[in-house]
Amino acid sequence: MEIKSLLVPQSRSRRGFDEAVMNTGSSTSKDDLSANHPPFPDMIWIRGGEFLMGSNKHYPEEAPVHRVRVDGFWMDAFTVTNRNFQRFVEETGYTTLAEKTADPGNYPGALPEMLAPSSTVFIKPSGPVDMRNHYNWWVYVKGANWRHPRGPASSIRKLMDHPVVHVAWEDVEAYAAWAGKQLPTEAEWEFAARGGLEGAEFVWGDELRPNGRHMANIWQGEFPYRNTKEDGFEYTAPVGSFPPNGYGLYDMAGNVWQWTADWYQEHGRIDSPCCTAVNPRGAAREDSFDQREQGAKIPRKVTKGGSHLCAPNYCRRYRPAARMAQPIDTSISHLGFRCVVRKRPDQLAT
Repeated sequence: MEIKSLLVPQSRSRRGFDEAVMNTGSSTSKDDLSANHPPFPDMIWIRGGEFLMGSNKHYPEEAPVHRVRVDGFWMDAFTVTNRNFQRFVEETGYTTLAEKTADPGNYPGALPEMLAPSSTVFIKPSGPVDMRNHYNWWVYVKGANWRHPRGPASSIRKLMDHPVVHVAWEDVEAYAAWAGKQLPTEAEWEFAARGGLEGAEFVWGDELRPNGRHMANIWQGEFPYRNTKEDGFEYTAPVGSFPPNGYGLYDMAGNVWQWTADWYQEHGRIDSPCCTAVNPRGAAREDSFDQREQGAKIPRKVTKGGSHLCAPNYCRRYRPAARMAQPIDTSISHLGFRCVVRKRPDQLAT
């Protein structure tokens, strides 16, 4: 999978890998010496190790902090772009969930217009609104999909290096299978996002804007009606527009939320959080339902990273510990993904 080399010089990714080796605090291994031969372009070898997952300082679903160990894996340096996804669609003829009419049997009692090919789009209100009702800014838009991210009149023609959005769980699974990759677990994603910084608030450290520098594409101003765009962007940004973390990974905070492979559960339901969990894989599918929801029960996956809509006054989730539950049948204008490969460098030839 190729991302335009003009966008981010390869030397920056290599420097990120070198920093990753130093951040582990141990000697260089055979895997590290082989890590300059990734299975696909623009992938970074994440050596793996132990870390403190979650946070006790912010939202309740992030707690308690618990120790986790993950094996090494390769991770895409960038989220999947419109250019990447277009190549997949052109080669396979794939149609995303948002481009299909929903099966009324799966949604008893749904209004016919809600079954039309549609997706969820952020629409900025003209002024202050009731922050308790997210439908004041989220709108189900007929004709919105990955080709038309802000509605049927919009286009990705000038957004080819932006992250693809409006992709549901089945869409990202299909892409990953075609690419010969997988989706990361929540633990893999969070370990990689931290970039070797144990317990840091953000993927780059503990200060939101070190020396006044914007480190991620997030909301400035008063969400949801006034975005001052101090970071240069109102919606998504081209991948790699902000500095990488210590492992050479870009956009592990902000820009778009990212799917993970794990079924959602509260961290508080984890068995024996006092002990080190090894390569945890989340909840059982049937435990991921939102019991508060009426009607059809839709299983949910964990998403990570926050997006360009996260703001200091609302959804302060541009942090590695932050997490959200996403129904697998739902696509939305601020959710994308990146992939992993779990073979070690010395296994790639086998």
